[in-house]
Amino acid sequence: MHRLSGDSPPPNCLHGCFSSSSSPGDLISSDAPQGPTPTVTFATLRRNFAQTTASTIFPETHFTDPHLLPSLQESFSHFIQAYPNYTDTHRIDRIRSDQYFHLGLTHHTCLDYIGIGLYSYSQLLNYDPSTYQISSSLSESPFFSVSPKIGNLKEKLLHDGGQETEFEYSMKRRIMGFLKISEEDYSMVFTANRTSAFRLVAESYPFSKRKLLTVYDYESEAVDEINRVSEKRGAKVSAAEFSWPGLRICSSKLRKMVTAGSNEKKKKGIFVFPLHSRVTGSRYPYLWMSVAQENGWHVMIDACGLGPKDMDSFGLSIYSPDFMVCSFYKVFGQNPSGFGCLFVKKSTIKILESSTGSGMVNLVPTDDPISLHGLEINRTQTESSFSSGIEYRGLDHVDSLGLVATGNRSRCLVNWLVSALYKLKHSTSSRLVKIYGPKVNFNRGPAIAFNLFDQKGERIEPFIVQKLAECSNISLGKGFLKKILFEEKYEGVKDRVLEKRKNEQGISVLTAALGFLANFEDVYKLWIFLARFLDSGFVETESVRCGVHVFEHISREVV
Repeated sequence: MHRLSGDSPPPNCLHGCFSSSSSPGDLISSDAPQGPTPTVTFATLRRNFAQTTASTIFPETHFTDPHLLPSLQESFSHFIQAYPNYTDTHRIDRIRSDQYFHLGLTHHTCLDYIGIGLYSYSQLLNYDPSTYQISSSLSESPFFSVSPKIGNLKEKLLHDGGQETEFEYSMKRRIMGFLKISEEDYSMVFTANRTSAFRLVAESYPFSKRKLLTVYDYESEAVDEINRVSEKRGAKVSAAEFSWPGLRICSSKLRKMVTAGSNEKKKKGIFVFPLHSRVTGSRYPYLWMSVAQENGWHVMIDACGLGPKDMDSFGLSIYSPDFMVCSFYKVFGQNPSGFGCLFVKKSTIKILESSTGSGMVNLVPTDDPISLHGLEINRTQTESSFSSGIEYRGLDHVDSLGLVATGNRSRCLVNWLVSALYKLKHSTSSRLVKIYGPKVNFNRGPAIAFNLFDQKGERIEPFIVQKLAECSNISLGKGFLKKILFEEKYEGVKDRVLEKRKNEQGISVLTAALGFLANFEDVYKLWIFLARFLDSGFVETESVRCGVHVFEHISREVV
């Protein structure tokens, strides 16, 4: 029987800031298998990581005065003591300063998305690297545009490559290579976005008397769309639940839904699995995919929230999902800002139904292409020679760094932030910050869902915090947690925790997500900003300064 718990590690993911001994000095190889290594189990590695974090990041200390927080230099010293291998990621800092220098010029901290993100300005602008002064204006023409098209998904997949331009083929080939997806096993179409990809699958899958089962702890437009279309086409729609307070998958309930009716010969439907939550940072056991496949489900992987090199450890050949969706946001330019990709296993295409709809797009190069963000092409080239002239620098940067460096960096930064936020307390000893989902955890993802509470234990509206953060040049996201199951012992807090939205109960939260270019100064800046809410007059005075209308605080939960 498969072992499935809410915090089980996915295979091949034992690469982190700590070695097999309790010393945090050595890296774990990216090729390490699941389970015991020659000298340590994953449980020991995880425990050592948490213990070292607790004993090194401001141990036995709480901060009640925002003016007395340690300096950036002092905080970084504690950080490096806990995570010495962070210094091994210095190449990321060099790429950031050389290729993404605009981050330093604007002093803006972007924490409102997850994935690769952040185009390279060095490919768009001519500038003097010695002074970082922009010496030319932006071109009026983007490198390429996205053109919507109406079409039949099944026909497009069956004739994969037959109607695409050299430009689109080159783009597709680079993306599939980056994601480690075989062109022999999968066909791909470009979509307008993630939601469009979900809808295309729902419109083409033979849902009559079949099921749709999703695993999401947050509200998602894409999930709402696949639910709506699938149900309209005859599917029975259901979803996993997540137990309070840790928001782990309710394994027993999900197993019953996955295994019910296993004696049926006909495929049950689609099991949509996101690998981890892009809101809370919860990572889910990959074995759920195997359990679903063994029990007659087609599996659809949502890879849109993955870190930049997470596909390197996914084991695509092992799980071989029927569908996979990913998106590229702010990698290939602002105009267009991004697009989605839908991959379908070639052996699965035959079961799809012919359906004409919208959602697919063409990528159309401009007449006078120029270097732009994540790609670069020589002006003199024609479309027939695009395949040899395009440079995908945004993807190349990530590829050159590898999974160990990018994974370690985000792991160290996000766990320092979690630990540091819990050091902030009011004079009444109540916590300023409530984090939903995993806390300090070796295997957590690079996203945090949280709320702030005042001295009376009343939640400060996420909208207010987000707007005040913008005024301090910090971009935070918002989310809505849902499908939360309260066991009997927690029924007493349920009404204080949940709110209603669109006839569904959940929790509005702020989110902070770390891209691969995030550095310690980014998370420190967020920590310093949130600490200012310890001052009882901060919300009122800062709202006046920023022109933000302060709504009445809503009491939801006492931290």
